[in-house]
Amino acid sequence: ASPDGLLTTRSFESCSFEAVAGFWIGRFYLGLKMVLLHVKRGDESQFLLETTGSTSIEDLTLAVTRIYNGRLKVQRVCAEMEMLAEHGILLPPNMQGLTDEQIEELKLKDEWAEKCIPSGGSVFKKDETGRRNGHAPNEKMKQVLKATIDEAKALISKKQVQANVCVNMDMVKDALDQLHGAVMIVYPMGLPPYDPIRMEFEDKECLSGTHAALEVIEEPEAQLWWAAKELKRTNHLSDYVGKNEKTKIIVKIQKKGQGAPAREPVISNEEHKQMMLYYYKRQEELKKLEENDDDSCLDSEWADSRALKRHFHGVKDIKWRPR
Repeated sequence: ASPDGLLTTRSFESCSFEAVAGFWIGRFYLGLKMVLLHVKRGDESQFLLETTGSTSIEDLTLAVTRIYNGRLKVQRVCAEMEMLAEHGILLPPNMQGLTDEQIEELKLKDEWAEKCIPSGGSVFKKDETGRRNGHAPNEKMKQVLKATIDEAKALISKKQVQANVCVNMDMVKDALDQLHGAVMIVYPMGLPPYDPIRMEFEDKECLSGTHAALEVIEEPEAQLWWAAKELKRTNHLSDYVGKNEKTKIIVKIQKKGQGAPAREPVISNEEHKQMMLYYYKRQEELKKLEENDDDSCLDSEWADSRALKRHFHGVKDIKWRPR
């Protein structure tokens, strides 16, 4: 368990089989039960988190907020690394958005272009937005970046909720470490100090004035809600969900002052779609029955109300015709 009392999922890749087996067998026999939190922002699922009922809401709020912001950080780094793989490093701030003629006229020079050369050489691919210098990594190094990006995205993906996989800060840090390692492989000399990727790794990112700043929730401003109730930081989780550790609840994270979030719908979107599909099919069947006024079926043998009587009298299948 981590210092804040939350369960952390270890990476067992470097552990022996006996250690891994001992962990799970011990967990089974000790009857370790956890409260499962399904964390949402608005109506959008974010991740699953395991904790205990004895965890304080203060610690829980901090843990949820750090994971939430950490996932956003991974997504921002992945987005910038995709551009890095396509168009190379970022231009100096005073050269961004300028045309080649303007750069030449102003006699500006990118001093970091000669220092930050990708491994194996570069391939020129002009950035139409004018943010990057166009000296992209070669195809092999490009694939290193893209493969790592895909792995990092999968590690903190919202699809982990559907797969019933819990996410924690160890997984977020692992994703960031993988991304940092890939950048160091492709750019051994590092990136310019003003590059957003380097600033993210060094926790010096500046998000003011961007859409990303609206998504981030500062730890002191974070609130957790469950069943239209705010989870007060002075309480414990068990004060709300009881002592049953086999509980799964949906909690919503948001900023202070935004009021209570919308309640969860009684039925999910998928269930609503299935119900609408069923009623539509039923309505079409009723329409077809109303349109079908043919009474010819009453002449059938199975529709004869006297068939049973004739069967017992032995007069079945008697046909009368003139001689």
